[in-house]
Amino acid sequence: MGAGIRSRWWCGVVVVGIVGSLVGSAGCAVHLHKRLPSDLERIANLSEELERERQLREQEQAKLDEAMEQLRRALRQEIDDDQVKVGMDERGVVITFVAEVLFDSGKVKIRPEAYPVLDKVARVLTDVTPDRRIAIEGHTDNEPIKRSGWKSNWELSTARSTSVLHYLVDEKGIQPDLVHATGYGEYKPVTSNDTREGRQKNRRVEIVILPKELGQLKAEAGMEMEPAAQEAAEAGDQYIK
Repeated sequence: MGAGIRSRWWCGVVVVGIVGSLVGSAGCAVHLHKRLPSDLERIANLSEELERERQLREQEQAKLDEAMEQLRRALRQEIDDDQVKVGMDERGVVITFVAEVLFDSGKVKIRPEAYPVLDKVARVLTDVTPDRRIAIEGHTDNEPIKRSGWKSNWELSTARSTSVLHYLVDEKGIQPDLVHATGYGEYKPVTSNDTREGRQKNRRVEIVILPKELGQLKAEAGMEMEPAAQEAAEAGDQYIK
């Protein structure tokens, strides 16, 4: 440094684990503090809770995996015929029906030939995931409504998803408080509407088995939520990996 210029250095470092203090050659004081027993206990409790949360998530994922495999076995023929797809995404387990399997063009009454297929789905919902929430989503292509009498594709897609809901609830005994129906019209396509094949794929009904949220899993397991873990759980409750 140039003449006449003074320089001072300060630093503060806290190291947890032992008692004492050190002074470095540059004048820095390093203070060492022992962690309180209550802190150690809280860390241990939080670690146990996080491990239990991990186990709950794994158990829930295993239940969804089981449902998906049961559905694939039950719907093997329909899957081979490209009438139905069964998979999993961030929402949960998704059963996708080509609309023509369930409905005639522009109609919302379920075709009689579709009842056996829906019955297979209902059996898995009842036997494997009886207490999971179910979302039923209707979708269309982007062709404007012409002769069917519906105001728009929104009304058509909503009426179709509601028809499936009523069949599952009224005829197959699915709990009504666990089911909701939504119509998205043409606004959530899975592919381009520029081709006939693309439009057919976009005309669909999806039945989604939703995973239980972590808070519900913990409540059922009789676990109390630590404040820090509560915040993390709320951030990660959208889906279970």
